Amino acid sequence: MIRFFLTAALCNVLAAGPALCLAQSSSQRDRPQEGGQPPASGGVNTGGAHSAVYDQQHRPITAGGFVKNGPVVFEDITAKSGLATWTHTMGTHEKRFILEANGSGVALIDYDNDGWLDIYLVNGSTYDALDGKAPAPMAALFHNNHDGTFTNVASEAGVTNQRWGFGAAIADYDNDGWPDIYVSNFGKNRLYHNNHNGTFTDVAEKAGVTLGNWSTGATWGDYDGDGKLDLFVPGYIHYEVATAPAPDKKDTSNSFCQFRGEDVMCGPRGLKGESDHLFHNNGDGTFTDVSDKAGVADKSAYYGLASVFVDINNDGKVDLLVADDSTPNYLYLNKGDGTFEDVSYASGYALNESGRETASMGIAIGDYRNTGLVDLYNTTFSDDYNPLYRNDGNANFTDISYQLGLAEPTIPFLGWGDAFLDFDNDGWKDLILANGHVYPIVDRMPWGTTYAQRPLLFRNLEGKKFELVPAVEGSGLARVVAGHGLAVGDLFNDGKLDAVINVIDSHPLLLHNVSPDKHHWIELKLVGGAKSPRDAVGATVYLAADGKKQRGDIISGGSYASTHDPRLHFGLGNATAIDSIEVHWPSGTVEKFPQIKPDQIVTLTEGKGAQP
Repeated sequence: MIRFFLTAALCNVLAAGPALCLAQSSSQRDRPQEGGQPPASGGVNTGGAHSAVYDQQHRPITAGGFVKNGPVVFEDITAKSGLATWTHTMGTHEKRFILEANGSGVALIDYDNDGWLDIYLVNGSTYDALDGKAPAPMAALFHNNHDGTFTNVASEAGVTNQRWGFGAAIADYDNDGWPDIYVSNFGKNRLYHNNHNGTFTDVAEKAGVTLGNWSTGATWGDYDGDGKLDLFVPGYIHYEVATAPAPDKKDTSNSFCQFRGEDVMCGPRGLKGESDHLFHNNGDGTFTDVSDKAGVADKSAYYGLASVFVDINNDGKVDLLVADDSTPNYLYLNKGDGTFEDVSYASGYALNESGRETASMGIAIGDYRNTGLVDLYNTTFSDDYNPLYRNDGNANFTDISYQLGLAEPTIPFLGWGDAFLDFDNDGWKDLILANGHVYPIVDRMPWGTTYAQRPLLFRNLEGKKFELVPAVEGSGLARVVAGHGLAVGDLFNDGKLDAVINVIDSHPLLLHNVSPDKHHWIELKLVGGAKSPRDAVGATVYLAADGKKQRGDIISGGSYASTHDPRLHFGLGNATAIDSIEVHWPSGTVEKFPQIKPDQIVTLTEGKGAQP
């Protein structure tokens, strides 16, 4: 059933006030306008033009809808943390070309193994830098000073990248106990190997994983169960700066360079796609491209933006998800013989509830019902809703976004990075999204959306519904930015999950969790044994407490071009004891850890027990 309607109820949930909302009937919104313009009228796929939503001050809801009072969940501490000393740069502010518009990711990494998360922020570039006429913008590695502040040590660490950067995927690919960084670029990619002394060396050429052209949100995972992490890299567009189509070029197909009848950048539709690549880890510092052999080469050349390895059918083998822009998503089931089966359409993940492809940007992974099955949440373009795919078991998914109250509030927003997180530690996984448009022209149009947009936070109501958490004036949720990459993690080791957003052409946004709840929690750092990846990427943990059995998965990637905290975080509600912790290691070993107390960060080592 299709539910594209905008009612007073939507206006209320967005704090807009029904009197200032422009509404269409459900019959008008059920499908792209028949006999009128196609979805998005051009280069991106959306749900068709929707009416504007305004708040009581007549601001577009994407940059308004704030409340004066209420619980503050996130505080913006960007300036006092030191992150405001760095600025992201990507092309020109006019965004006439798609290369300039997608923004970059962020990764949380404890690069020096001191027990505190550091922050890696990918930077873009400029045309002058590509031509060697100007210095290239540099990525940032912010070292955690353990006192609420961070210091940029990217130059000393050797991870400035200085290429047109998009994504960062973190993993210990050589099992030496130190996390490494894979950076996906327009141009050659980098693999920064951790030297154990605060510095990194780019070994991508030797490793054979540089690729070229335009790579996006990569993921690490041990797909063949040999204990070594393999690398999957989606391709976006096969792009050439010199011949890239612009809206004012006479030889450009006009339909691919317009949005709602206005000239905008061209693409991705109408442009040649870039194929995907799976690199097998040879265990000697090199990788072999096995994309064709494994069946994940993307022969259709869809526009890949995000990917993640995770076990979606509970058979102990990591499967592969790829979020594609304006083309169907991929779901590959791991067959256990080094190959994958493409079940994208059969699973229900390729399309949304309407049977339509979406402009998918990021993938959030989480068991929001506490049933032991991972559910999937994709961010999409504006004038469309973000679909939540409920896992019904046996690799079958159902889009139930409208039933959960997640769909309508997201329609005016353009979503990028996303994550399931238990922000209030009540034992139920909530959702956070980074938002920001790609067309600066929207600020001059009466479309009810804006270029800079506020992040969204949805509270999980015991797995039955989600409700939008009000953005209190002056709080972090009321910050209006062009957000793209997003990563969540416990940056201050206080048992609450924070968020970092990489903002295109501006300073990042650091949202410190100051939720007033007093619930209990536990965080688990996993260390794999001889037959598992050392950082335990691909492990699944089941935790029972407070009458609930929660699931957590260690993943690298998923959120748009970003990587979350590698530790697993569980909110425990009012429970003062944990009933059981069961770890399903990538090696296939299942191990139980008894008598672990709440409110601490614990290291669990395969075969060796727990250590606070």
